[in-house]
Amino acid sequence: MSLPKCPHCGSEFTYELSDTTFGCSECGNEFTQADSDNASDKFVVLDSVGTELSDGDDVIIVQDLPVKGMPKPIKKGTKAKNIRINENGKNGHFIDAKIDGFGAIGLKGSVVKKG
Repeated sequence: MSLPKCPHCGSEFTYELSDTTFGCSECGNEFTQADSDNASDKFVVLDSVGTELSDGDDVIIVQDLPVKGMPKPIKKGTKAKNIRINENGKNGHFIDAKIDGFGAIGLKGSVVKKG
């Protein structure tokens, strides 16, 4: 019997907790087979600590980001408000955000934290 993927993070590293409940070894999520079946087609973007991001969230940059053509990087701790998840982002940049003093930018989940 193959175990279902985690509906929260999409990990294949799951384990059986009981006859009807499963757990994820990567994000710690507990779920049922029905949860996994319903979420299998959902596009998910995770932040640097594994929290699922959704449209309208505010995020904080977790490292300095050099940007081509800009004299200074975007500093760690900068807040981006009201993000949008974009399934068609290029090179893993699935987060569309606006940063005060900079403008629109595409971000990867690995450089932000939900805040």
